[in-house]
Amino acid sequence: MGLRNKPSRALLAFLALSAWPLNSFCLGASQIPPKFLLGRASNDSEGLPGYRNSSLCINDRVEDLIQRMTLEEKVGQMFHAMLYPGANGTLDQGNATAFRNSTDFMIGEQLLTHFNLVGDITDAKESADFYNLIQKRALETRLGIPITLSSDPRHAFTENAGTGFNAGRFSQWPETLGLAALRDANLVRKFAEIAREEYLAVGLRTALHPQVDVTTEPRWARISGTFGENAELTAELLAAYIKGFQGDKLGAYSVSTVTKHFPGGGPMQNGEDSHFAYGKNETYPGNNLEYHLIPFRAAVAAGARQMMPYYSRPVDTPFEAVGFSFNKEIVTDLLRNDLGFDGIVVTDWGLITDTWIAGQYMPARAWGVESLSELERAARILNAGCDQFGGETRPELIVELVQTGVITESRIDTSVRKLLREKFLLGLFDNPFVDSDAAARVVGNEYFVRLGNEAQRRAYTLLKNKDSILPLRNLGPQTKFYVEGFNATYITSRNYSVVTSVEDADYALLRLAAPYEPRPGGFESMFHAGSLEFSDEEKTRQAAIYAAGVPTVVDMMLDRPAAVPEVAEGATAMLASFGSSSDAFLDVIFGLAEPEGKLPYDLPRSNEAVEAGMEDVPFDTKNPVFKYGHGLRYADRCGEGNGSSGKCLFVQKY
Repeated sequence: MGLRNKPSRALLAFLALSAWPLNSFCLGASQIPPKFLLGRASNDSEGLPGYRNSSLCINDRVEDLIQRMTLEEKVGQMFHAMLYPGANGTLDQGNATAFRNSTDFMIGEQLLTHFNLVGDITDAKESADFYNLIQKRALETRLGIPITLSSDPRHAFTENAGTGFNAGRFSQWPETLGLAALRDANLVRKFAEIAREEYLAVGLRTALHPQVDVTTEPRWARISGTFGENAELTAELLAAYIKGFQGDKLGAYSVSTVTKHFPGGGPMQNGEDSHFAYGKNETYPGNNLEYHLIPFRAAVAAGARQMMPYYSRPVDTPFEAVGFSFNKEIVTDLLRNDLGFDGIVVTDWGLITDTWIAGQYMPARAWGVESLSELERAARILNAGCDQFGGETRPELIVELVQTGVITESRIDTSVRKLLREKFLLGLFDNPFVDSDAAARVVGNEYFVRLGNEAQRRAYTLLKNKDSILPLRNLGPQTKFYVEGFNATYITSRNYSVVTSVEDADYALLRLAAPYEPRPGGFESMFHAGSLEFSDEEKTRQAAIYAAGVPTVVDMMLDRPAAVPEVAEGATAMLASFGSSSDAFLDVIFGLAEPEGKLPYDLPRSNEAVEAGMEDVPFDTKNPVFKYGHGLRYADRCGEGNGSSGKCLFVQKY
């Protein structure tokens, strides 16, 4: 028996999708009368319904299927729910405490066919087998509409379960910021092509990314998934990203992308995040909305299939102060009419129904329309121009809206055509299953892993290198290290010693997370928000290390900009990383790999300087410690070309 359809609990509440014009295999929308289309399908395919006949044009197949669908079957396409694997490869039985319906209920009764996979993939064969199981269950429904399985980002070296998943069995790459630090569109496309192969192997056909928000407000907690502060660089790299996942033309070997978060989540008021009521406002004091639209215009041109608006509501603008997915001026007028986007618009997660996430009560993110009923919220989203409800499982609301005449069935058909057409283009109706044995060979194969590991190392950004201390080469086994932020075994396995007092060390190696102010709550605590400075106590603690007279190398793990001038001053060498293993860090400092990154954003001098800036304007904090694009290099190992007769030099250079 199904639960009242509230969104799932765990680490989900957000993330989302993107889209592009509906280029058809044949002509435009089918004008063939229903009876003719069905009759032809029957004659040509030995009684198969038209939508099962792969010789027909996709538009004809879509029309044939829509004509056969009940209202309930149509509405089921318009929800994108969370999908939990059950125990031992079975279907999830649901969880009343977590407000989670069983998988069988969602597929068999609610007739949902779009799901976002929850949890790490640690065994590719098991994941592929589970995917085949849910496709088998979908084929048992009256029309056998296949499942489209989606995923939040999975390839980055991340520990934040609130905004993605650990790489698990997949190849591990730096965060998107790390790709931006390398400024290499070809590498971004290569990454996306590899990620596509690994997604396809386990049945993932929609990527709930790329995230192309421009990070003009350094305090925002969602920066790690972006390409940084430069809108033009973001536009260049996202185009390669989309092409890598989708290919030059969407087809049976593509992964559809969801570009988010329209019209750009970067300019959050006071740097707060709109998952939470205190961060609902997005502001443009510099009247700089157009800067934030640059990546979305590029995404449309690159063939983005789906778009996801953010939760935020615009304030002090000509637009109505309601959340973007409720906002017709944003979705229809700006995205569809101005930018020319004709693809799927899927909302961010949980706009209609209150729920609990990771043990924390979360009201629906219905900012600006909190007083509306659930029915009214759903109607408002449809009237704004959205096609699909993210993170919700409330199809009964849409059925009621149609049955009471608030929303026409033709309006439902408009969205359902797009959603079904995407399934046909991806080849899901013709071959919904995957080869689980092949998945075990493809996912995390040696070549993919090697390229990801190389990218982690290359993305390191060298900010300071006093007296050219790095790289540390030709050290004897007696060398002693003081370490923080990673396990000492990474050092001892390289035949060096680790000491517990910095005074006893030859070198100090610190891996520091960027500063943030811890927030309460199971879900809210996953967001690194608040001040960009370390506390006074932490500054004092670190100062004692720098004052010990031991050369200190700091790796600042920057999931968002940090205001740490005291680190830049006190450390002998300072690196920035954007998702990397401890082995990658050590390979870089020992000279087995070289840092090639450049900062994807400014590193401000203080939190006060950030507060004085405007949320929507890039590069406007006063006197940053390190500017966008800063990045030193190790010198040529043997002074090549400098007439040094092979004597190695270590000269800092940009």
